[in-house]
Amino acid sequence: MHPDPLDQTLDRANSDVVLIVDDVPDNLSVLHDALDESGCTVLVATGGEMALQRAAQALPDIVLLDAMMPGMDGFEVARRLKASPATAHIPIIFMTGLTETEHLVAALESGGVDYVTKPIKPKEVLARMGVHLQGARERRQAQRQAGQARNALDAFGYASITVRASDGRLMWQTALARELLQRYCGGPTPPGSASLAPAVVMDWLRLHLADAERQIEPPPLALEHGARRLTFRLHQQTGDSEGGGDWLIVMREESDAAVIEAMSLSFRLTAREAEVLYWLVKGKTNRDIGDILGASPATVKKHLERVYVKMGVETRTAAASIAMQRVRQLQPQFQG
Repeated sequence: MHPDPLDQTLDRANSDVVLIVDDVPDNLSVLHDALDESGCTVLVATGGEMALQRAAQALPDIVLLDAMMPGMDGFEVARRLKASPATAHIPIIFMTGLTETEHLVAALESGGVDYVTKPIKPKEVLARMGVHLQGARERRQAQRQAGQARNALDAFGYASITVRASDGRLMWQTALARELLQRYCGGPTPPGSASLAPAVVMDWLRLHLADAERQIEPPPLALEHGARRLTFRLHQQTGDSEGGGDWLIVMREESDAAVIEAMSLSFRLTAREAEVLYWLVKGKTNRDIGDILGASPATVKKHLERVYVKMGVETRTAAASIAMQRVRQLQPQFQG
């Protein structure tokens, strides 16, 4: 998944991202300076609509939210943040001058985890934030470790993606995964956009989701591109199981170039004759083979006639059977 353009500018590795929502400039100024000096990355919003927009764009680690604002008040902002799957996890600390019990209850019922009373005391705010930011820091550390592990897979030729089962959104993809999806599936969408897993991958995932949730490994998905194929294996569920959860899928590109070379050496075929025999074993017609190799069906037929002579057979079926037996002696995993 590609991050939002705003999210790309935030130093999440070394800094807590805080969104302050208050319609009074003086309150914003005091808090902004105190949080900035403490090492936080500070974002501000002066109204409810702006707060919702900034939260959706930046996904801050915590929100400091004024309870009483003109138009959309803080209670409604909190309810909307908690109603959105993208922002529901963000802790909200209310800032309020109202100390009556019903207002404090309203703050907590609308989704707040804590509150501070006005006039705001920056040290008190920092202390309260520290309690609720520990979880966000632990999540960031886990994400960094997961990212390092997934990128390490790329170095060994294993690409990985994380897909949300409910809507097909790509929550994560390594650089190699992006390249392979583009090559085999013509996707996903450009950087900066909401990326979706290819339809063929989602069909496969949803078909086997029930078994996967019972920890029964489903059969792999294989997509072919010439003599290469991309294999998808469902690795594990990585997120909340609600709605199907998020699933880590590991991909590996395999090539049958070695199989073609083995056919060439075994039967003393030219490189092109070996390619024709390879696709014959795969069950392709002369027209199919011609389309794949950029040759006419007549040319393919001539190649096959020479192949039959060199193999000592007279039919396609016999050639395919002998070739399959020989190749499987050398590469048992080969699938015709």
